[in-house]
Amino acid sequence: MFLKRLDIAGFKSFAEKVSIDFVPGVTAVVGPNGSGKSNITDAIRWVLGEQSAKSLRGGKMEDIIFAGSESRRAVNVADVTLTLENDDQFLPLDYHEVSITRRVYRSGDSEFFINNQPCRLKDIVDLFMDQDLEEKLFRLSVKEK
Repeated sequence: MFLKRLDIAGFKSFAEKVSIDFVPGVTAVVGPNGSGKSNITDAIRWVLGEQSAKSLRGGKMEDIIFAGSESRRAVNVADVTLTLENDDQFLPLDYHEVSITRRVYRSGDSEFFINNQPCRLKDIVDLFMDQDLEEKLFRLSVKEK
């Protein structure tokens, strides 16, 4: 199993949809300060079930929704989809590709999906909790000042 793709829309600094394709081996996300590198790691943590706005460098969950800028209007929804290749059946689902989607609206409503099927946040958290994901899938490294 490996991280195949990350789709981000309306999440923090990503006002418009951005897709990041990962390939087997080592993938690094590099860029200048302020380019959104940390927001990519936050998006992965969030879609996998992070519930603490503080852990995502915000004050409240609404802070993860793109708030607007001088040139762009604010959006009303943040949407992140993480796609994993599951050919080895590492995740106990009978799919070769597994997509996890989490969506939050400014109203506070949330939606969760596994392979486009509605589910609960608990279902997503439980799917990965038993799999020792941090040890087997990837490490998120953020350089501190």
